[in-house]
Amino acid sequence: MSETTQLASMVDAAGAAAAAGRWQEAEQLWSRVHAADPGHVQALFSLGVHAFQRGDAQAALEYLQRARARAPRDPMILLTIGRVHREAGETELEWGWLIGALEIDPYFLPALLGKAEFLERQGRARVAAAAFRDVLKVAPDEAAWPAPLRRRLSHARGVVEQDTRELAEFLGHRVAATQATIDRASSARWDEAVSILAGRTRPYHSHCNQLHVPRLPAITFYDDALFPWMRELESRTGAIKTELQEMLASKGEDFVPYIQYRPGDPVNQWDKLNHSRNWSGFHLYAHGEPVAEHLAQCPLTAEALALVDAVDIAGLCPNAMFSALAPGAHIPPHTGETNARLVGHLPLVVPERCSYRVGYDWRQWQEGKCWVFDDTIEHEARNESDQLRVILMFDVWNPLLSQAEREMATAMASAMRDWRAAGDPAATTEQTG
Repeated sequence: MSETTQLASMVDAAGAAAAAGRWQEAEQLWSRVHAADPGHVQALFSLGVHAFQRGDAQAALEYLQRARARAPRDPMILLTIGRVHREAGETELEWGWLIGALEIDPYFLPALLGKAEFLERQGRARVAAAAFRDVLKVAPDEAAWPAPLRRRLSHARGVVEQDTRELAEFLGHRVAATQATIDRASSARWDEAVSILAGRTRPYHSHCNQLHVPRLPAITFYDDALFPWMRELESRTGAIKTELQEMLASKGEDFVPYIQYRPGDPVNQWDKLNHSRNWSGFHLYAHGEPVAEHLAQCPLTAEALALVDAVDIAGLCPNAMFSALAPGAHIPPHTGETNARLVGHLPLVVPERCSYRVGYDWRQWQEGKCWVFDDTIEHEARNESDQLRVILMFDVWNPLLSQAEREMATAMASAMRDWRAAGDPAATTEQTG
């Protein structure tokens, strides 16, 4: 066996012994590596760590400084030197080595953690919380947290969560008097501004899967006054609900899973609802086309839908259906196709413990009370009851678009559809909503 192979074998054996907690054996092996190669950086570093564990700070620093001389750009060596100074109560030296490690790599997770923990020990709670926020931005998802850092990262998250709660409460209290002078419609966005400033939530923007109309405001729930047909539609709730109940009783099989990806398609957040009747729909219009048989079976609902300012974008809108959400079901956060259209809900069967979120705003359906929202803002639905929840869901034009802009949206969507068809005549446009 060559000397190089023998040395590599000892290095592997030393690492395995340390990983298994056989510290004495590991130190002996590293000593042999060091004897064979006095400049071996990993041996110098490891012997420094072993000396530190034994309480021999002077020997630890000697080994670590020699390792640093051989590998001056290794942030872990600098960080470990700082740890030795910490145990010696040498605060200024610890801080200097911490910052030195971060100057080499500003995103080095162990050093970021060390910095935040240092600030916390100094009693600088708010500065420490900001540093812990930086830690969580750099750290991977919790499932991928490195085992040696898991406890410390969990602490970081706890500190950030507490600081966020305290900051949100402080901001809300401080601006309460000023906010009280704002009209009710505008006040809600300042609740959200407090939440964003405190770091409790993030801004919610419009994300369109297809046609995005720039410079339209990202409004969650639109003012009812923008939809002159709304009160008349609500007045027909009883008739629509009667037709719904008839369809549930006689045409239950026509309530089909709303999410229907084909085998091999990436389903992402839809894996639990793909081909599931937990979220099903009785379609009256689908992807711009009427479902004639269903409309004929629900003439009063069809008449009511004729009241609304329905979107007409070939291959995309209008859509309208009885949307049924099973007990215990959750529609995960997602966004829609275009902000040229909005989505209306007329609640028909709404048990307690059913809720809906669009962006920051949570609401609960009330039977017969319509609302219109922008579905290109992240939204989700929950039915935490033990009964079925059903709404009439339909598309309407965004009232902030002029008639000419509506025609422009239709023309653009049609042109895009033609482009795709020309490239693949067999292709069809499928929506998941």
